[in-house]
Amino acid sequence: MKTTRKRLAFFLPGLYEGGAERVVLNLAKGVSARGYAVDLVLARAEGPYMTQIPDTVRLVDLKAPRVLGSVPALVKYLQHENPTAVLSGMFANIIALWARRLCDFPGRLILTEHNTLSSVVKNKADLRWQLYPKLAGCFYPWANKIIAVSNDVAADLTRVAKIPQNLIQVIYNPIVTPDLQDKSEEPFDHPWFKSGEPPVILAVGRLTDQKAFDVLIQAFSHVRKNRSARLLILGEGENRSALEGLIKQLGLEKDVSLMGFVQNPYPYMAHASLFVLPSRWEGLPTVLVEALYLGAPIVATDCPGGSREILQDGKFGSLVPVDDPLVLAKAIEGKMSDRRNFPPKESWESFNLDFVVDRYVNLLLGV
Repeated sequence: MKTTRKRLAFFLPGLYEGGAERVVLNLAKGVSARGYAVDLVLARAEGPYMTQIPDTVRLVDLKAPRVLGSVPALVKYLQHENPTAVLSGMFANIIALWARRLCDFPGRLILTEHNTLSSVVKNKADLRWQLYPKLAGCFYPWANKIIAVSNDVAADLTRVAKIPQNLIQVIYNPIVTPDLQDKSEEPFDHPWFKSGEPPVILAVGRLTDQKAFDVLIQAFSHVRKNRSARLLILGEGENRSALEGLIKQLGLEKDVSLMGFVQNPYPYMAHASLFVLPSRWEGLPTVLVEALYLGAPIVATDCPGGSREILQDGKFGSLVPVDDPLVLAKAIEGKMSDRRNFPPKESWESFNLDFVVDRYVNLLLGV
């Protein structure tokens, strides 16, 4: 027998390593805690976050070879389950819009935009991303609402894809969850964090061009000329071999570690001497909010996206230009002596799970 509870669906390509995927998992957990039946619908059920799907959320695997091929299976799901509303994200947005039109789905469809589209198009040669602004401009207006995760993302979407402003609403991501502090206090074993060791500079993210870890490694090489320190980067991605080559070229093998993907990065954030976000562009960088909440001193690039909004124009961390290793190195040296200091509630309240879930639920239900 089908549940009488309102069913809300979250549709993604998969649970790959990224901030958007973690955001959707947080949302799904928060919404299900309000008593709604929640489906996590994946074009393909794969990715490192599969183990983090809450028990209260039902997994629906469309088993598509790629997200574009998931249209028939998504149509079938919508017809059979008829959820009250669907929330989609990333490249799945277009697929959700097509599936809705094909089956005349009567429920609400909310899209989420997690990146500054112009930056993605500028930095990706992939034809689908080059076409995406035109596709978004054509099909996004079919949605009931579009959620942009920062004011910069909203303005960029209007400018690049010509989306009417009245269709877009800015809602920050649900990043500060009740268990974030608990996870940060879990035991972890890494020799660099033992007493008497040099300070550790931490960065977290996929090893891609977007995250600009090449610039961070170059900046760190300048820092190392002046003081003892280590650089730890958590994340995996296609640029690993290039970054390893750069580390070797600069003679930093003993002081820089590409640790790979880590399920729980929070103990590292809670114990690092400094957190650095060197990105070339962002939407609303999840790891920056998490590091801020956990009290790490912060240096971030003033890149397109939400970094300036999160740090409130530099009030809660240093902002530096993109792609400038010398300026980044100077900011790192200036911040490494800062004491860890838990920020005031005003710095993270807008990213609190309960606050954000309320806004999402209202949009999904159309109230």
